[in-house]
Amino acid sequence: MKTFKKYYQIPASPEEVYLALTKEQSIQLWTGAEVEFTEEPGTEFSLWDGDITGKNLEFDYGKRIVQQWYFGEDNEPSIVTIKLHEDKKGTSLEFVQTNIPEGDFEDFTEGIDEYYLGGLLDFFEDQ
Repeated sequence: MKTFKKYYQIPASPEEVYLALTKEQSIQLWTGAEVEFTEEPGTEFSLWDGDITGKNLEFDYGKRIVQQWYFGEDNEPSIVTIKLHEDKKGTSLEFVQTNIPEGDFEDFTEGIDEYYLGGLLDFFEDQ
């Protein structure tokens, strides 16, 4: 199992980024796909027509989101922690994901870069 950690610069306030990551309608705008999401610990979610599924664990408004992402039933829980820090250009987003299966790591992290956080970045840059 591997861990992925990366920082992204997003040209928006931490509150705007947080809302884009936690409001179902906002998530649909920047993903262009079906979403099921409730900003409440203990709720399950589905992004990209079910390509990413998991459970919401913690929310700290404008600062932090913690989720468990599913990689099949046999694997250890994969925990995603997104931290938002205000900086001069908007927001420094720290993305950390633990327990990514070795065989999925390269494809999965490319998907995070290109679609998940890449899509979020494109959304704010195009405004």
